[in-house]
Parts: sequence; C-alpha cells; structure tokens
Amino acid sequence: MALDAIQIRGGNPLRGSIQISGAKNAALPLMAATLLSDAPLTLTNLPRLADIGTLTSLLAQHGTEVTEGVDANGSLQLTLRTPRITEILAPYDIVRKMRASILVLGPIVARHGEAKVSLPGGCAIGNRPIDLHLKGLKDLGADIILEDGYVHAKAPNGLVGGVVNFPIVSVGATENILMAACLARGTTIIENAAREPEIADLAYCLMAMGAQIDGLGTDRLVIEGVTSLRPATHAVMPDRIEAGSYAVAAAITGGKITLHGARPDIMLATLDVLRNAGAEITDHGAEGLTIAHSTGRIRGIDVVTQPFPGFPTDMQAQVMALMTLCDSACMITETIFENRFMHVPELTRMGADITVHGSSAMIRGVRQLTGAPVMATDLRASMGLVLAGLAATGTTTVNRVYHLDRGYERLEDKLRACGADIERIKT
Repeated sequence: MALDAIQIRGGNPLRGSIQISGAKNAALPLMAATLLSDAPLTLTNLPRLADIGTLTSLLAQHGTEVTEGVDANGSLQLTLRTPRITEILAPYDIVRKMRASILVLGPIVARHGEAKVSLPGGCAIGNRPIDLHLKGLKDLGADIILEDGYVHAKAPNGLVGGVVNFPIVSVGATENILMAACLARGTTIIENAAREPEIADLAYCLMAMGAQIDGLGTDRLVIEGVTSLRPATHAVMPDRIEAGSYAVAAAITGGKITLHGARPDIMLATLDVLRNAGAEITDHGAEGLTIAHSTGRIRGIDVVTQPFPGFPTDMQAQVMALMTLCDSACMITETIFENRFMHVPELTRMGADITVHGSSAMIRGVRQLTGAPVMATDLRASMGLVLAGLAATGTTTVNRVYHLDRGYERLEDKLRACGADIERIKT
C-alpha cells in the first residue's frame, strides 16, 4: 500500500503570511462537551484534521447528530446534538487512533450514569496513564472497574460534587473532571488543575452552555453542578502550537512570516525562547504576530519543558530542530513525557550533533543540515523533521506523515505560500 510522504528541497528563506487554524487540543474536549446535553452545540473555527474526524465518528457512536458547515471565515463549523446517549461503549477500534478519546468518559458517566471506554492509543511518546482521570471520577462517586482493556465507570445515581486533588498536573484529566463536574450534584473543587489556555477555552464554552465555573486560568477550579445545559455557540481558540511551529519555520530558514490570528499572550514561553535565540518578534495584538530572523546564526538556548505557563512539551521537537543550527551548545530537558526524543536519531541522520542523557538532550550546533530520508514517530516530531528539512541543503523526505495530518491543517499549502519547496508524494 502506497503511503504519503512529504518531500522538501530546503534552503529557501520563508517569507509571507500564514492564517493560524483553530486549536486541535481545544477542539477535541469542546466536541466531547456535547455529550453533556441534549441541546445543540455549535463550534466554529474548527481545524480540518484527522483527529477531528476520528472524534466525530466516536461521538456518532454515542448518539451525537453532526451537521457540518462552513463558518464566516471559511473554517469548519460543526453543530453537535446528542438527544440521548444511545451507546455507552467507546470501542477499541476508534479509541486506539487517538488518546483524546478518553474525554468522552467523564461526560457520559455524568449524564448517563455509566460508560465503558477502551484504554486509549495515540502518539508513542511515552507512558501516559489515565489513572488521574479515574481518580477524579472516583472522587465524584463513580465506581471504576478495569476489565479486558476497558474502563467501566458507573454512577447510577449520578455524580456527587467533591474535592479532586491531582498529585501531578494533567491537562486531559482536568478537562474530563471539569466536564463531569458540571452535572454533578453540589460543588466540585479541582485542586492542582492544569492551567493551559485550552482548559479556559473549554470552561468558557461550558459557561456559555450554562455551567457555573470559577477560577479560570488558576490551578483551583470551583464548579457548581447544574441539572442541565442549554444551547451554545463557541469559536475554537487559535492553535498556539501551530503558531509556534511556523514561528520556528521563519527563524530556522532566516525568513519572515506574519502569523494571522496567533495569540501572543498564550505563547509567551515559546516567544521568549525564540527571542533569546535571536529572532525578532512584532506583536500585532489581536491581529497576530510577525517573526523574523535575519542576522547571524541561531543563539543556543537551554530549554526545559513545563506545564503551562512554562515551555510546552508540544514545542520541544520543533525547537530542537532550530537548536541543531545554533552557534554553541545547549541543553533541552523534557520533564513531561519520558519517551519524547525519538526524533533525535532522525535529526542526526541529517547531520545534527545531539547526545541524549536520560531526560536531557545535549545539542552542539552545526553550520548546516543535509537532506535525508527520515521517519516520523509522532505528531510534533514530524513537524520538527519538516522544519529541519526546510533549513537543510538537498532533499528531505519525511515518511509516515499521517502523524502530521492529525495536527496540522493544510501544512504544505501554508508553507508553499511562503516560498517552501514542499510537496506530498506517494512512497
């Protein structure tokens, strides 16, 4: 069977503008929120991505009616309505494709009193257990059984508000429990909640649906349960990881790109790294930002991934690609996922000088990368390899780009419009 690959002839400074799409990591929990109510939920500014299609299929399995359209800006619009939960089972053959499928667990238990969800799949970037999701549901009164690769959660009399104190920060668990708590009886307090902007985006949507939530943007969320939710319309926030990735594209090629719709206020850690590496950044406020790198080599910067507002793990591979061309040596330390350096051997095939010691990678900058056939291992690693290819001499072929299709809308079109020599081929 022929598989898609992306072929890049590098060396062109990228110049132009790119429209930033809606955020995948915000869109998926927003879509799952439809399971909480029989009222319609209309989402605008959705990205056209494989993961959106996967979750649409999963929601349909549970009884969601989906009406597809186009919003005023030409982006995907979905109106989701779930008159009733027709199926409590989220099967392995759908869930294995995408880890975010676990986000249906909380809403179905909260509304229907029972859910059975396959243990999830997704990118192979390390052990991402769902124990915090299950802990949170137990704290709200659910009975949990793990059997035959499935999570079977029951709360036949409904969930009851309680205190959920996460021992470590978890974005997905915070989202799952936030949604479930909206229909729980009484008050739920989530301590050590994740503070990512995508969680605030979910909370704003839930509040538009009638949920009562305090503490947005903090690590302590307080939710007063309600008996039902109402119709709502919500625009998905812009994708800060897509914007960061294209910002690196401008820097690594010595170009200049304006990112329309990007929100600098939610990208501060990424922009700080790029600025310290020598990039020039112009903040256009609500209109977006412009990033350029025109003088000398990239400056080597040490980077440590952290939960928001720290430097995002989802930008680690892209910044590593940038640092391969730095003027010195630097260290990138990954604190979120233990297996997120699988792009290192592929970058070294292109001439990078990288040594991994446990959770840290020592990078000694080289003057030039050279095109090579490389293999994508996960979504963000794929983008890191594309960025390296844009800066390399010769031709780079990135194989297994189905990972990219999960998280980047119209990648080749957007880069080509800025002068990249890039095309999708069959291998």
